[in-house]
Amino acid sequence: MIVYLAETRNRYFDSKVYYGAIRYWFRGDAGMVYDWLRPDTPYGFTYPPFAGLVMAPMAILPFGVVVVLAVLATILTTALLTWWFAGPLIKRRGWTVWFAFAVAVCLAIAFEPVRETITFGQVNTLLLAVVAGDLLFGLAKGRRWAGVGIGLATAVKLTPGVFLLYLLVTRRWRAAATVAGTAAGATVSAALIFPDESREFWTSALWDTNRVGVLSYLSNQSERGFLARLPIDQVQVPVWIGCVLTTLVFWAWRVRRDPGDIIGGLALTGVLGCLISPVTWIHHCVWLLPAIVRCVDAGLTGTDRRPLYLGGAAYVIMTSRLTWVWEERPRPPLELIGGNFYVWFSLALLIWMPLGAPGLVPAGRRALSDAA
Repeated sequence: MIVYLAETRNRYFDSKVYYGAIRYWFRGDAGMVYDWLRPDTPYGFTYPPFAGLVMAPMAILPFGVVVVLAVLATILTTALLTWWFAGPLIKRRGWTVWFAFAVAVCLAIAFEPVRETITFGQVNTLLLAVVAGDLLFGLAKGRRWAGVGIGLATAVKLTPGVFLLYLLVTRRWRAAATVAGTAAGATVSAALIFPDESREFWTSALWDTNRVGVLSYLSNQSERGFLARLPIDQVQVPVWIGCVLTTLVFWAWRVRRDPGDIIGGLALTGVLGCLISPVTWIHHCVWLLPAIVRCVDAGLTGTDRRPLYLGGAAYVIMTSRLTWVWEERPRPPLELIGGNFYVWFSLALLIWMPLGAPGLVPAGRRALSDAA
């Protein structure tokens, strides 16, 4: 059923872009991966060359196999993330573990960004799982390898690099150095193998926003997307820079208040990445899941029910596809609100998501020694 819905919804659009570009690169007669565009579209490969190396098996696999592997990977990593984030709540509440976990996984897969990750054939939950595993089982337990996962994820797709800021703000210098070293090592290795592709990406393809789509398109639920939909073309860039700086300062203040809450830091930094990235398509918003689960967990665990209402409302609205009502013109009233639901809820989660909530995963409170 999931594969059928994916085929009818977005038809694995992004997987087809990856597949076409990788096959062109490794099996074509000439040209590099960034030369290829999907026919009749401006969309091409937008990831660093290291990501192309990771995706190299696509050059020999049939597309059907690629799709099945992508769907299975998304489902399995979603289940793993659900266990990491919601498992402690399930146990603490005394619910039947297998049944509650199955329901939680179904709810997670129903979450629109996860659904869109499946239907586009994207890699979002894989990257989230790598970053979350690094923080929860590397950083939180004081492992010397903490930061390797974030570094590799950053070398594949630049947006996880926001977690380097988290490590710096919370003064985890060793892990931050590991992130920087791993990302640089992977990037340099790819550059040594494919120097022309690396030069093209860092000097041209990275800065060509036409390759990823129109900034004002409804699905771009970042602060930049929100501003691009407003009639402020003349001042849009400086206003955006001001919004990003303000968001960064507020985020840094919040995570510095409780640097030992690693799960909370993961959640807030995921929200930050969605807000400040120039392009945050709805399927990128899987990074909001940890914050939503934290709100639900805190609301059910403590006496204050407001986080539960926030997390519940965010989940329901983001699962309902209500935002898409404002996609086509003529648009209904309240476009400023309805057409930017993800932005508003991201800001609400950044401001009001509880930190240091009682009863959450113990690992999230350990290993402050890495700050030294």
